[in-house]
Amino acid sequence: QVQLVESGGGLAQPGGSLRLSCVASRFTFSSYAMSWARQVPGKGLEWVSRIGSDGSDTYYIDSVKGRFTISRDNVRNALFLQMSSLKPEDTAVYYCHTKYREMDFWGQGTQVTVSS
Repeated sequence: QVQLVESGGGLAQPGGSLRLSCVASRFTFSSYAMSWARQVPGKGLEWVSRIGSDGSDTYYIDSVKGRFTISRDNVRNALFLQMSSLKPEDTAVYYCHTKYREMDFWGQGTQVTVSS
């Protein structure tokens, strides 16, 4: 069973930075695209960023372009999201995601709160 474990969330001030990590196990991490999504209570899931299996192909939603950077380490089976110039509207639970054998797998989520 695929396992995804996020960490790195917390409280940041507007304009601050946080780095999220997701450690993957029990599948061939280097063969699969990975994504970050976020959710605010009472609102739908929002896809934030995606990275291809070898890291050469990345995608960002417009609201985070130029502020967030997705990356991966296929040796350590880890996915990262470097978040800078944080805004209060970035406050959400952030989830690591992959689709493996046509099934969606999610981590437990990590809370990011941006507030002064």
